[in-house]
Amino acid sequence: MTVYKNLSLGSERALYAIKNAEVENCSFAGAEDGESALKECRNIKVKNSVFELRYPLWHLKGGLIENCKMTENCRAALWYDDGVEIKNSVLGCIKALRECDNIKLSGCNIDSREFGWFCRGVEIKGGELVSEYPFLKCGNMRVEGLNMKAKYSFQYLENAVIEDSFLDTKDAFWHSRGVTVKNSVIKGEYLAWYSEGLKLINCKIIGTQPL
Repeated sequence: MTVYKNLSLGSERALYAIKNAEVENCSFAGAEDGESALKECRNIKVKNSVFELRYPLWHLKGGLIENCKMTENCRAALWYDDGVEIKNSVLGCIKALRECDNIKLSGCNIDSREFGWFCRGVEIKGGELVSEYPFLKCGNMRVEGLNMKAKYSFQYLENAVIEDSFLDTKDAFWHSRGVTVKNSVIKGEYLAWYSEGLKLINCKIIGTQPL
């Protein structure tokens, strides 16, 4: 594997389309304000790095992102990706994850107003999420041990299992289909309006107008 280590990279498409590579302890920032630093990459590992420029990880196929930080300046950090694992990272981007397939997140701290739109096969284990409108029109999703604070969550979600989680959200599961929630707390005002096939197993419901 090619290794990129201890670099400060601010140019446009700084590591565009690299393959079978490791990126470690790098900073993607600077006055050059370059976009799309790791666009179109394949089979890469990114560790202990900081991203402060827009659209850094688009069209990534196969990869690991571990102990990284993406600030709000990244805007839309991970779009159109497939087969990526994200571990113990901070995602502070407004539209952090969109139109992605087969993404695994574990132990992440996420602050993203429009997180996880139009994604398929997302798996989340542990971590915290603050959002306004997370998981719009997602499918085939599994969530375990998530602590979430949001407003309009899981709208049009299909085929999902959520376990051992705390969901503090004004709305949840509107227009959803085939969703199962187990051993969780759902706190909010309007739960599951217009939903179909919702199963709540051993859950605590807190709200003014649920169901």
